[in-house]
Amino acid sequence: MPPLGAGMSGERVLVVDDEAQFLRALATSLRAAGYEVSTATTGKEALTSIGLGPPDGIILDLVLPDTTGTEVCRELRTWSEVPVIVVSANGEEAEKIAALDAGADDYVTKPFAIGELLARLRAALRRSGPATSPVIEIGQIRVDLEKHDVSVAGQHVHLTPREFDLLRLFAQNEGKLLTHRTILRELWGPAYQTESSYLHVHISQLRSKIEPEPTRPRYLLNEPGAGYRLVDPDARL
Repeated sequence: MPPLGAGMSGERVLVVDDEAQFLRALATSLRAAGYEVSTATTGKEALTSIGLGPPDGIILDLVLPDTTGTEVCRELRTWSEVPVIVVSANGEEAEKIAALDAGADDYVTKPFAIGELLARLRAALRRSGPATSPVIEIGQIRVDLEKHDVSVAGQHVHLTPREFDLLRLFAQNEGKLLTHRTILRELWGPAYQTESSYLHVHISQLRSKIEPEPTRPRYLLNEPGAGYRLVDPDARL
C-alpha cells in the first residue's frame, strides 16, 4: 500500500537544484511518496528535459548556476503550463512575488517539512487536471460557474458580479498562492496592478459572505506581502 498522501501512479516530477545532497534527499522522499523522479542541476538542463519529456510537476530551486528559477518560470510559461513549485532559502517577499508573477504555482521557503512540500505538490497537480464539472466545491463552499450561483453550507449567498469573479478566480486555482498583482491584472486589468488597497476592500467584502467568522478566515487566507489563496480548511492542501 502506498504511503498516505502518495502520488498517483505514473506521475512524474522533475526536481531542479544544484545542491547534490538536497537533490538526492528530495528525490528519495518523492519516490517514497510514489512519484517517478527525474533531476536537473541547471536551468538549461531543466528546460531541455521538459521539452523532451514534459513532467507532471516541477520542483525548482530559485538559485541555479546559470540562471534563476524565476527566469526558468518565465521562459517555461511561454510554451508550457506544467505546475511549478519554487523552493528557496530566500524568503524575501520581493523574491516570492517575482517568482509567482513569472508563473510559479507556489513558493516554499527552505528549510521546509517534506509533508508540506508534498501537500503543495498534490494541490498543484490537482489544479492541472482537466476540469470535468462547471461546479467547484471547496469545503462547504459550492460555486456553480455556469449559473453564477454560490452557496455556503447549503445556503445561497448573494455576490456582486465582481465578488463572483474574484471567488471564481480563487476557486479555479484552489490552494494556489495568487499575488496581489496577478489578481488585480486578471480581474481589473494592467492599470490596477499596484492597487493593493483596492483589492483588500473586495477581499474583505467577499470574506464577509463566505467565511463563518470573517475576522478569523479559514477559507480565504492571506500571505502577508505576497497574496491570497483559497483552501479547504478541513483538508490538507
